[in-house]
Amino acid sequence: NAIIKMKRRSLPGTPDPDAEVIALSPKTLMATNRFLCEICNKGFQRDQNLQLHRRGHNLPWKLKQRSTNNKDQMKKKVYICPEKACVHHDPARALGDLTGIKKHFSRKHGEKKWKCDKCSKKYAVQSDWKAHSKICGTREYKCDCGTIFSRKDSFITHRAFCDALAEESTRLKTVG
Repeated sequence: NAIIKMKRRSLPGTPDPDAEVIALSPKTLMATNRFLCEICNKGFQRDQNLQLHRRGHNLPWKLKQRSTNNKDQMKKKVYICPEKACVHHDPARALGDLTGIKKHFSRKHGEKKWKCDKCSKKYAVQSDWKAHSKICGTREYKCDCGTIFSRKDSFITHRAFCDALAEESTRLKTVG
């Protein structure tokens, strides 16, 4: 029996208390090319990519070095959701990376732009839509209430809720 060592990851929304908390506006958070070249106006998602691009214009550039021995040099960053009513707006529930906060913001507060051709379900994150599209119609879990699920875990969660509602409805009919 081989023992597999796995790096412990903190749960989503339980960040390192020493991390730098970053609050971005919805517009900045969802911008695809936040870092702009002052010469040609080309945009980049990451500052590092802009710095590499700047070399082509013979402009001064600087890459941040990742250091394993100096924690202060690359302080961990966590991101809070711009929606004040959201649980992830609280710095204690911030998310640990930019991709994570972007996907969270899109899923929970964004427009659902991608629609499944087979079942018409809509998604705010393109990767979610792609993953769904691959399996849509291949597996089916049907609840007694008529709702159809392609994922077993979603069906089980729904079924527990649906069963509890049915029990409560039955209890109220027998009592009243």
